[in-house]
Amino acid sequence: MYVVNQMSSTVSTSKGFVPSSRFGAYDFTNPETSDPFTLPDPQNSEGDDSELLSLAWNQDYTCFAAGTSRGFRIYNCDPFKETFRRDLKNGGFGIVEMLFRCNILALVGGGTESQYSPNKVMIWDDHQSRCIGEFSFRSEVRAVKLRRDLIVVVLEHKIYVYNFLDLKLLHQIETVANPRGLCCLSHHLNTSVLACPGRRKGQVRLEHFGLHVTKYINAHDSRLACFSLTMDGLILATASTKGTLIRVFNTMDGTCLQEVRRGTEKAEIYGIAFSPNVQWLAASSDRGTVHIFCLRVRVAGEDVSTHSSPTATLLHQNSSSALEPFLSQTAGANPSLSVPLKGVLPKYFSSEWSFARFHLPENTRCIIAFGSNNTIIVAGLDGSFYRYHFDPNNGGEMSQVEYVRFLKTDGRPR
Repeated sequence: MYVVNQMSSTVSTSKGFVPSSRFGAYDFTNPETSDPFTLPDPQNSEGDDSELLSLAWNQDYTCFAAGTSRGFRIYNCDPFKETFRRDLKNGGFGIVEMLFRCNILALVGGGTESQYSPNKVMIWDDHQSRCIGEFSFRSEVRAVKLRRDLIVVVLEHKIYVYNFLDLKLLHQIETVANPRGLCCLSHHLNTSVLACPGRRKGQVRLEHFGLHVTKYINAHDSRLACFSLTMDGLILATASTKGTLIRVFNTMDGTCLQEVRRGTEKAEIYGIAFSPNVQWLAASSDRGTVHIFCLRVRVAGEDVSTHSSPTATLLHQNSSSALEPFLSQTAGANPSLSVPLKGVLPKYFSSEWSFARFHLPENTRCIIAFGSNNTIIVAGLDGSFYRYHFDPNNGGEMSQVEYVRFLKTDGRPR
């Protein structure tokens, strides 16, 4: 084991750290070794008084992790079921970050009685039932993001980027105050993109690690509330604390490709999600309505089943024309509006409004993603899971096709 002091962080690595190239699929079955966690019967939820502290999708949205006041749980999305849980003898986790569906997780202590510090990140190998790496900081960890080659730890004013192979520090990024822990990563093997707040209010910083390029986008006048990248990291969607508009950008040159309107009244945006084929964009807020928007960004020739990427085309272009082959001028247009109205009526009359929508109980803090067959999946901090279907031709109100109460909780936000 070695310990490295790095300004405000300390990294400890256990002997025998498993290289990220060896991570494989893992069914989250209980290993036959003693460890500080216990594995109760997932079906026995009677009398469960665990408090739900956090929810996070894995990188391909096929499952999600729930951090609770007693440990963590893993849920499969399709079909929906609890596949695994670990309960602590004393305390729980406020952050649980998965690495696709493999045995490696990042854990950060949370809850009022947790034995684990909120200033420390544990890289947990559940197959070996042990901590294989640990990061300690002088302030609270706001978020952790993983990809197969990187570990990203988000503090309120700084972001640390580590190599997953040996936990060596690669980058330190200064940000404006970031109490929400806003940060996202691309997940295609041939692109390595990180998005985080810049040094100014409303600014997004983009790191194209493979190209050694840093790009800044002044996305909003107000503070950032939420943003999301496509899987290849080439398209970014952002929302501010005002919560009325969502803007879509080309991450290569910062061009604003599209602007859609969630509403005219202020709202807190909880989540933004792209569909795998980049045809749709979804957003959830404290207003209780989840909106779906048509995107005018088209990934030419993309096969949804293989998640192919326009990366090869875009990397060799570095101007606003880079995405022209992927833009449709008609898709996503608001049929009720005509161009001459622009500049005559208030801006919201010529905005692109949502194509489809559905309603949840107001103030339901939730994470959203696109499922299969034109569906949206929703996991809420009230312990509820929803699946809604939308009509890709006519839009309108969406229909609920599944509802599960996966954890009885008050849903109090962290």
